Amino acid sequence: MRGPRPTLEREAALWRARGGGGGLVAGLDEAGRGPLAGPVVAAAVVLPAFCRPIRGLRDSKLLVPAARLRLASLVRQRALAVAVGAASVREIDRLNILRASILAMRRALVRLPIRPDHILVDGLPCPGLGWPHDAIVGGDARCHSIAAASVIAKTVRDRLMDLLAERHPAYAWASNKGYGTPEHLAALAEHGFTPHHRKSFAPVVQLLLV
Repeated sequence: MRGPRPTLEREAALWRARGGGGGLVAGLDEAGRGPLAGPVVAAAVVLPAFCRPIRGLRDSKLLVPAARLRLASLVRQRALAVAVGAASVREIDRLNILRASILAMRRALVRLPIRPDHILVDGLPCPGLGWPHDAIVGGDARCHSIAAASVIAKTVRDRLMDLLAERHPAYAWASNKGYGTPEHLAALAEHGFTPHHRKSFAPVVQLLLV
């Protein structure tokens, strides 16, 4: 399995900072910022303090689908808490994709059955998240709990796109998950857009202007 191996270094530093007594650390990540269709999905994962790494866990983008599903199952088994939130296509078009992604993350956090003491989030700081957090650029490749969240978010979103693909087979969402592949763009040109397409994204906007 290629790619960097995310570590528990950031989590361990936070656990130790509380006098060795642990503290709850949540990893937070989203999936689906770039596609032309479907919601954006976020996941929050709280791992046990001073836990052992989950073998094979990586940034979800570096994993094949079967490995993602296997690791998502392991994350759910070993985590203290896992929660998922989403923002709809309508919210993406109304708010913009960045603000909708933060909304999805906020929804994931409030759905956790336990309140984390610290949050580690992938990427840049998220104004409006409403929770104190540490932002880590490339966090899904560097931080174990963020990688765990990335796997959960990706597998949940992929399943949603598989279900939508059954209703709209022309767009091949089962394989492209809503991304702007040549096949997807060709289907857009031939069939137009669906209620699940993001009308604020350029290829769909162009159809609206025709």
